[in-house]
Amino acid sequence: MPALADGVGQVGSADSTESTVDVIDVAVIGAGPAGLMAAEVLSAAGWRVDVYDAMPSVGRKFLMAGKGGMNLTHSEPAEPFVSRYGKRADAVGRWLHRFSANDVRSWAHRLGIDTFVGTSGRVFPVDMKAAPLLRAWLSRLRAAGVRLHVRHRWLGWEENESAGPDNLRFATPGGERRVRAKALVLTLGGASWPQLGSDASWVPSLREHGVNVAPLIPANAGFETDWTPLMRERFAGHPVKSVTMTLPDGTTRQGEFVISEHGIEGSLVYAMCAPIRDTIRQHGSAQIFLDLLPDWTPERVMAEVSRPRGSRSMASHLQSRLGIAGVKAALLRECLPRETFNDPAALAAGIKRLPLTLLRTRPIAEVISSAGGVALEALDERLMIRTLPGVFCAGEMLDWEAPTGGYLLTACFASACVAADGAAAYLAYLASLDTRQ
Repeated sequence: MPALADGVGQVGSADSTESTVDVIDVAVIGAGPAGLMAAEVLSAAGWRVDVYDAMPSVGRKFLMAGKGGMNLTHSEPAEPFVSRYGKRADAVGRWLHRFSANDVRSWAHRLGIDTFVGTSGRVFPVDMKAAPLLRAWLSRLRAAGVRLHVRHRWLGWEENESAGPDNLRFATPGGERRVRAKALVLTLGGASWPQLGSDASWVPSLREHGVNVAPLIPANAGFETDWTPLMRERFAGHPVKSVTMTLPDGTTRQGEFVISEHGIEGSLVYAMCAPIRDTIRQHGSAQIFLDLLPDWTPERVMAEVSRPRGSRSMASHLQSRLGIAGVKAALLRECLPRETFNDPAALAAGIKRLPLTLLRTRPIAEVISSAGGVALEALDERLMIRTLPGVFCAGEMLDWEAPTGGYLLTACFASACVAADGAAAYLAYLASLDTRQ
């Protein structure tokens, strides 16, 4: 049985030329965090697990996300934590009963990875890196007997054959390979960062077999606006700190974001992404409002703006009296009419409620995550597709979304545990039928 020389992606593999059809207990398709967690839970339950992935190595998006600091989960209390999942909070909350944010930290600690809580409440490994955690995880899976098959792209099901675990087709370097499993867990990801494996190629196969799949759309995305050349060339990449962002419905959050060549991005933008995106989809654009001095009262801003400035320029006046300079001053010039700077009341109002019109969401291929996917209504409480017995789904391919901050990874883990529990129960049921016969 040859090994695969794929660095951290190496767990072990059967030779794809040994047979045309493999008969196994349970197949997990997708070797990202959800797939590996499902494999861990199933192997701990005593089942032989085979994991298949189209890429040459596993966990590529996991490793990429960890380059800026591996954000595992968040430390906030359960109630606000669950609320981050918006319209799907009830469903995701049930998953989190199975595997919570605290369970994520305990799981990492059992792998020998110490964690800490940052000033924002986010939880990170002490070394901030993803690779050591992934290596330790793969080592544990290897010891548990999990087999990984890389460069195995799932082709769906034969057109004239039933869809289910016992009819799986894979394209491999050695040709097409057929697999017959007793249970199947799909963890195929969404549509963001397709170069790392999440290319949504699974959508047609599920839809062709009657599974309701909501359109995949950008989540945790940046937004575009038509900057002037000066704004785009001089301030792209500059952070805008200590501001609040308010939507027309009154929803307000404080934080920071970054000016991009195309518009805005960053943590505050991602936290407000869903309502901004949905407004653009409905109306063609969305107007947000920025408070550039959230710790100042309107009265204080008005008093400072109204002070005589003598021979000083307005730029010098705003910097000396209000500390507004650089990118914040540029935003004022970009978003307010020129005549506003001769009207203290209008200028003070603009500083506290600066209008910015957003026109487009950045393309789904470059955003952090996607929304849409397999409708939760198409699944039972164990995340099995109601119309395809023995086929379970987990992770980002399901129709839910969350902001950055550890919420995405935690829900991927939690849904994988629920789906793996369901698959284990299904396998036990099949085994009981065999015993009766």
